[in-house]
Amino acid sequence: MTTVRLPLFPLNSVLFPGLVLPLNVFEERYRVMMRELLKSPDEEPRRFAVVAIRDGHEVAPSAPGMPDPTTQPERGPAAGFGPDPANAFHKVGCVADAATIRERADGTFEVLATGTTRVRLVSVDASGPFLTAELEELPEELGDEAGALAEGVLRSFRQYQKRLAGARERSLATGTDLPDDPSVVSYLVAAAMVHDTPTKQRLLQALDTASRLRDELKLLRSETAIIRSLPSLPAFELTRTPTSPN
Repeated sequence: MTTVRLPLFPLNSVLFPGLVLPLNVFEERYRVMMRELLKSPDEEPRRFAVVAIRDGHEVAPSAPGMPDPTTQPERGPAAGFGPDPANAFHKVGCVADAATIRERADGTFEVLATGTTRVRLVSVDASGPFLTAELEELPEELGDEAGALAEGVLRSFRQYQKRLAGARERSLATGTDLPDDPSVVSYLVAAAMVHDTPTKQRLLQALDTASRLRDELKLLRSETAIIRSLPSLPAFELTRTPTSPN
C-alpha cells in the first residue's frame, strides 16, 4: 500500500474526517512545524497528521517536577512521549488540512484545520525539529445496511441531544443541520458524543461505516437511558469540553 510522510501533531483528543480542528500552537517544535507548512505554495494543501496520545503528555513539561524537583524537563520533538514515541500514540489517526495558519506577534500560531482522511501510523521519525510519520491511507468502506443504520443513529442522536441539553435548553442542532451520507453521519455523531478518548478512538478505527454506526447506536441508547435516569444531572456541563492548549 502507498504511504506518505507528514508532520505529526499528537493530541489528547481524536480528530475525525470532516471535523474542524482549531489549534493554539505555542510549543517550539510545533511552531517550527507551522513555519515549515507555510513554505508550501498557496495552491498546495498544508497537511499534517493528528494522532491521539495513548501514553504521554500533549504539552511537554517545561519545568522540574515531581517526584524529583531537580529533574530537568525534556527537550526535542519527542518530549513527553517516551523513548519510542510510536508506542505512545494510537495507531489510527486523521490527516488535517490547515486552511488557516496565522502567526501572532509573540511567535505563537492560530491554526484552523479540517480532518480529511483516516490514516494508519506505520513509523515515527524523531530525527528532525518536529515529529514526522510514515502513514498509509485507510479507505472508508460502507459495509452492510449503512443507510438504514445512519437513519437509526440520527433518530437516536436527536433524542440524545435533547436529553443532554435538557428540557429548558435549546437542542445542540436541528434535524436540518444533520447530513444524509452515512459516513459523514458516523463521523459527526462520533465527534459530537460526550465520550472519552479510547471510545472515540474505537469509533475512528472502526472496520467500516456500518460497524461504526452500530457501535454508535448502542452508545447513544445507553447514554440516553443513563441521562434519563439522572434528572438532577447538570447535563449542560457535559457539553463543555476543554480546549486543547496546542
